[in-house]
Amino acid sequence: MRSREPNGTTREQRRVTSFDVARAAGVSRAAVSRAFTPDASVSEKTREKVYQAARELGYRVNYLARSLTNKRSDFVGLVAAGLDNPFRTQQLEHLARALIARNYRPILLPTSKEADTSTVIGQLLHYAVSGVIVTSDAPPSHICEECAAEGVPIVLINKGEDFPFVDRVVSDDRMSGYTAADHLLEAGAAKLAVVAGTAVSYSSRRRAEAFQNRCTSLGVEATLVPVTINDYRHGYEAAERLLNLGVDGVFSVNDYMACGVLDGLARAGMGYGSVKVIGHDDIPQASWAAYDLTTFVQPCEVQAEQVIDLLISRMADPDAVSRVEFTPVTLIKRRSA
Repeated sequence: MRSREPNGTTREQRRVTSFDVARAAGVSRAAVSRAFTPDASVSEKTREKVYQAARELGYRVNYLARSLTNKRSDFVGLVAAGLDNPFRTQQLEHLARALIARNYRPILLPTSKEADTSTVIGQLLHYAVSGVIVTSDAPPSHICEECAAEGVPIVLINKGEDFPFVDRVVSDDRMSGYTAADHLLEAGAAKLAVVAGTAVSYSSRRRAEAFQNRCTSLGVEATLVPVTINDYRHGYEAAERLLNLGVDGVFSVNDYMACGVLDGLARAGMGYGSVKVIGHDDIPQASWAAYDLTTFVQPCEVQAEQVIDLLISRMADPDAVSRVEFTPVTLIKRRSA
């Protein structure tokens, strides 16, 4: 990049270094490094002198270069699929904000059902990441073992697989399924169904099983209406099957699909409330007047803190036994059920 001198000539603009900041602030280069390192020992006066000099010179810390020196960067990988689902956006936003608050820097790597999660995580290892958070399909065991060998902790969200040295945070799906069944029956529904892609999602399977088990324990039959993917289109298409079954109470394992169910019922001419519908996740659209969806909230801010606490504690104790923490859920009652 070129800059223009007062006489109209140009010169190459040199990158500002930590040596320049140290000289301008009148401190050592080590003091500059400590000033930009979280929790490092440096006086507030020195830190402010360094920050002031950095602002005036336009200096920015090169975190990639620092990672080459420290053998580990401040980056944490976020591996996620299903980004069309509004809940995933909420989840990633809270994870990213919580990481930044703890002085880590998130790197998002989108993936898909067809992609190999191990390939994506392998790419992250090239950046000397401090950890990996997976919200998509659980990685195969060999990549978990490779990460453990390199001292890179992994935390899985809403995944069922158990791996050595890998921690998990799981929504309280059993509570969701039980509470959904109780609420639909209390609301006057008599013929119940659950819409779920149990083959593609651990959470869907757990919620559907809990719902059906609770119904069985209460002497009520609950039909599983399977879908290929837990998305809006498949919920919309499932509405016709629900009507053919004569169902009047539905538990959809996520809100994204529940909105499709409600729109499908409306298109078939069913008056709002004639079939009671409960979703899961409390996405922003759930509160829209068109849906006014009764649903479960699994607080993303709580989940994010649980995930990062596990990640940091795993960094400190790589050989700790695998742990599972449950994110609490709460039923939000609206007009749909």
